[in-house]
Amino acid sequence: MNRKMASFLIILLATLTLSGCWDKNEPQRMLYLNGVGIDFKNGQYEVYAQIINFSNTAKSDQPTNEEAIQAEVGKATGRSLDEAVFQLYHSVDQKVFWGHLSYLVLSEEALKELKLNQVLDIFIRYRETRYQIWLYATKDPVEEVLLIRPVVNKAIVLSKLGDPENSFKQESFIKPANIRETLIGLNEPNHETFIPLVTIEENWASLKEKIKAPILDGVGIVSPNEFKGFITGDAARGIRWMSNDTERSDITFKADKDSYISVVMENFNVKITPVIVNGEARFDINIYTDGIVDIITDSITPKEMEKAIKKEMEKQIRTTYQEALKKDADIYRLSEQLYRKKLKDWKRLQTDGKVDLKEDSLRNIDITVGKLTSNRRSFERTVD
Repeated sequence: MNRKMASFLIILLATLTLSGCWDKNEPQRMLYLNGVGIDFKNGQYEVYAQIINFSNTAKSDQPTNEEAIQAEVGKATGRSLDEAVFQLYHSVDQKVFWGHLSYLVLSEEALKELKLNQVLDIFIRYRETRYQIWLYATKDPVEEVLLIRPVVNKAIVLSKLGDPENSFKQESFIKPANIRETLIGLNEPNHETFIPLVTIEENWASLKEKIKAPILDGVGIVSPNEFKGFITGDAARGIRWMSNDTERSDITFKADKDSYISVVMENFNVKITPVIVNGEARFDINIYTDGIVDIITDSITPKEMEKAIKKEMEKQIRTTYQEALKKDADIYRLSEQLYRKKLKDWKRLQTDGKVDLKEDSLRNIDITVGKLTSNRRSFERTVD
């Protein structure tokens, strides 16, 4: 055997041992999940899968072609979640990739039937998924939620459900919840947490059609073993004032018998202090915040405005707290505050990680409005 032939055989044998990319998936031969919905009807689990069409997904700063279909939704049923997912695989043309999954929507029926931590465990055990998947509950049909397209047909990956933090910075009504934060809330005292409630409203329109949009209208309260119900609308407004994560939100109060004033509140610092009174836990709340007034009126002075803000804010905090008590829920995680700051008392008072709360357990609410300013830098009118 000459040298050239020997060299050729060595090179050939070397290439046979290389794996190359033979075991890799081709991107154009996969389908990409953006959202998943779970429902429960007639003893069967229903799984909805929103598949993204990346070829029609625009850049973040430009709308897509109005006629382009950005996503389609598939449905399958099964006696278990896994069976429903594999039934869905029967109708897809290519391999499904889960690594781009952005959010998970659960119906009210699914929350009542399933243990949430078991559902989440199914998703996070799969190697392609992440802990940053956003969670939502809904009373509306799950399929309709997944079929909603963004206003002006922006890229669907930037929808309110897929990218909730952006709009939360402008109006912090309900904080977005992802799998990581939800699992922490379920695993630590008080072993309860809440996920945003999504409702559908037809409150936008174009020249061609009415447009449905998702609205965060409240929260669903969950524990490891049960779903405790929803707190919605005005009854949920107190949640935002009890969180240091709140960026900004408005509060509206009556200035006189004919007019109302709205003030944008921001720069929150919330402190919860547990105290023991006659052997029972009580909680004192201290809130610092600043306000911005856009509309100037002669009907109320800055001091009166500050007083009205404090009164309305405390009212909303207590209203939400009372609504949660009706559902045996610790909406402000007061049990965790006792656990963190007075461990011996928590051990004595807790049952399954939770302290028994009453209406008077929320004792004092002290609100400080540090700054009350106007965008005009003055409370005086610039035009009479």
